[in-house]
Amino acid sequence: MKPEVNDLIPQRYPFQMIDRFLDVEAGKTATAVKLISINEWFFANQKAGQLRVPRPIMIEAMAQTGVAAILTLPVYHGKNVFFGGIKNAEFKDDFFPGDRLIFKVEMKKLRANIGLGHGSITRDGQVICEADLIFAVE
Repeated sequence: MKPEVNDLIPQRYPFQMIDRFLDVEAGKTATAVKLISINEWFFANQKAGQLRVPRPIMIEAMAQTGVAAILTLPVYHGKNVFFGGIKNAEFKDDFFPGDRLIFKVEMKKLRANIGLGHGSITRDGQVICEADLIFAVE
């Protein structure tokens, strides 16, 4: 299924870090896309020629993608999901204006109010970030 971003996650501009969902399989996986524009708010205080997306922004985008896999399950309808933490994040490159990034999160465990997922970010088919994410459902 391809739900609308605004229908699933509560974040809005400027804190909504993904553009759209490509695919969501309830309780299992979610895939989203983000096109990095030179006009993004987080580039405001950076020097031209040295523009890089802050890595915590990309982890947040990965987490927002994972939230979709949880909230599409009927048992969690109307609930809030909080990003609980990062384990084992590995970055292989930076993120730049003009990048088209694909975020994918696969839920490894989802029990009661805790979820564990493995996320990745790819650019041009190459994985440039991987992380294990912790989610808390309220």
